[in-house]
Amino acid sequence: MNRNDRAITGLVMLAHSLVHTYEFVFPVFIPLWLSQFGTTEAIVGAIVGIGLSLFGLGAPLAGVLTDRRGSKPLILACLFGMGGSFVLLGLSSTIAGLIGISQLSMSGIAIPTELGVVTIALIVWGVSASLYHPAGLSLITRGVEARGSAFAYHGTAGNIGTALGPLLATILLFFLSNNWRIVALILAVPALVGVAYAVRINVNETAAVSTATDGGSETESGISSLSEFFSLSKTLLASAFLVVFSIVMFSGLYYRGVLTFLPSLLGDIGIIAPIEFYGRTIEPANYLYTGLLATGVGGQYVGGKLTDRIPVELGLTVGYAAFGVVALAFLPITALGLIPFVLLLALLGFVLFFVQPFYQATVADYTPASVRGLSYGYTYLGVFGIGALGTPLAGAALTYLSLPYLFGLLAVIGGAAAGLSLYLLTAERNR
Repeated sequence: MNRNDRAITGLVMLAHSLVHTYEFVFPVFIPLWLSQFGTTEAIVGAIVGIGLSLFGLGAPLAGVLTDRRGSKPLILACLFGMGGSFVLLGLSSTIAGLIGISQLSMSGIAIPTELGVVTIALIVWGVSASLYHPAGLSLITRGVEARGSAFAYHGTAGNIGTALGPLLATILLFFLSNNWRIVALILAVPALVGVAYAVRINVNETAAVSTATDGGSETESGISSLSEFFSLSKTLLASAFLVVFSIVMFSGLYYRGVLTFLPSLLGDIGIIAPIEFYGRTIEPANYLYTGLLATGVGGQYVGGKLTDRIPVELGLTVGYAAFGVVALAFLPITALGLIPFVLLLALLGFVLFFVQPFYQATVADYTPASVRGLSYGYTYLGVFGIGALGTPLAGAALTYLSLPYLFGLLAVIGGAAAGLSLYLLTAERNR
């Protein structure tokens, strides 16, 4: 890597790790919200799904802004907004007290006012976090010459944040007697410090495409009107990118469907019971969850390195086929004891994040650099926007159906993504 490659990689590693640090704190808070607010998985799933959906729904606009204004300003705004959202989350009880109303009514359902404030904080987080992936991934594909290595380091940093977030939240909850509000305030600090650090990083955002031919057409970017936005969107979605979009949509549904309630599910399955330690409760389920996410570091790194060595369509096919296998095996494996179950969780964590560098590289392969921001915007609309429906779907399945229905649905989703990936692989080989 040259100096610019290293600068860009360092910036995106910082931001990516923090995005996923915060994203995976929410599942650790969910069991506490269920007990403290006296509500159901369906309601909490819907509320969390609102914030998580905006993580994806805002991505197309973020992609347009990336193509117009560049990546770094959006990355800075993302970090600042996420830090502010956790400040709001930490002050939710105080704000609810100032409002002076104990309950709000939404669609005829009574919701505690503080849970309403939590919803607003989740919305702020979702909008802020939505800025990152189009900006960060466009920065890699347009500015970094050693793209495969950058994807590997970028993904690894994201998974370090993915594992560090719930681990840090769990440890802080243990020492702070499950006071999630104080924990949220403490967790706001890294993002705000990250803003101060990121401001000082200088990068050339188009170094990897600045030598393109045709009068620099590869570096000309930016959507100047709504009609141009619709025209370019129509062109993208009328190409093979539509198949890629469908694949990442299924990926997002599986990702949210399996991860959002997993800490609660691991406790309910009862493979390891809570442990009392000097008057405090240790939740082994949270540590199993953290361990699962930590194995994703290996998945991201291996996947990122392999994007330069095997067809990306092959990596997608293998990864999504594993999604389906893990979903079908999940409940049967629980009957075999702790060790087989831990190994299955490790496999789940690995394959969940193994596919990410592959679909990120696939987007770059199937789209022109001039609309790379918009392309990644649509990608993360699929992953985190439409994919966020996996959260309320999982909540509804747990509330009104049962675990076998949930994992059966996840197996179907994984199979659908694998089938579309195989179609891309076959089409590419025929071409």
